[in-house]
Amino acid sequence: MDDWLAGRIAEKRRWTERLYSLRIDAPINRFTPGQFIRIGLDIDGERIARPYSCVTPPDEPGLEIYYNTVEGGPLTTALLGLGEGDTLWVGRNASGFFTLGEVPSAAQLWMLATGTGLGVFLCLLRTAEAWQRFEQLRLVHSVRSVEELTYRELIDEIRDAHHGRFDYIPMVSRESCDFALAGRIPSAIEDGRLERRAGLRIDADLSQIMLCGNQDMIRDTTLVLSERGLRRNRRRTPGHITTEKYW
Repeated sequence: MDDWLAGRIAEKRRWTERLYSLRIDAPINRFTPGQFIRIGLDIDGERIARPYSCVTPPDEPGLEIYYNTVEGGPLTTALLGLGEGDTLWVGRNASGFFTLGEVPSAAQLWMLATGTGLGVFLCLLRTAEAWQRFEQLRLVHSVRSVEELTYRELIDEIRDAHHGRFDYIPMVSRESCDFALAGRIPSAIEDGRLERRAGLRIDADLSQIMLCGNQDMIRDTTLVLSERGLRRNRRRTPGHITTEKYW
């Protein structure tokens, strides 16, 4: 059962009509980058809570979450009416195993995200561990429309800080643009477009893959990668593909 704390919204940012981020002041216990925290509100006499990945690393002040408003969803609908200074409930302890400590070391780390799955990777990329254990890192963010390619300034800062070791590859599935790959992540792996853009080859001897996003992407990408000899990463049987389902 969650040990709840009262948190205060320090900043609310609207990225698109559906996408928001909140920075929350709350004295949560120290967490491991990659974990998620539960956010809740009391609605009609019931505490409604959902898990959200921590965008900010533990050494940065304020807890930041990145989320998509769900039509008819009671929690995200209620969050629309909150602003700076308002309070909500925050779980004292973070949870989850989508952390770098669960990922075997390798020459390459691929971070493949759809939608708000981007948030957890922004946390991991701002840790020393990511750069100590992997030589080359690639962040792939797949969305439906160009406006959903968020956090671009932060991603540029990460690229500038790790020149030559990091690249960001945007993908847009429902619009055409001159800087992003078209289509879905699994198809871009299948036809080689993703690797050509990244300048790296996905290989069982070289690569670790972390997947975060919608379940169709995770399922289809895992299937494509398995055809290349990559397998799911588990504690008892270390492999190459790390995912976590917490919804």
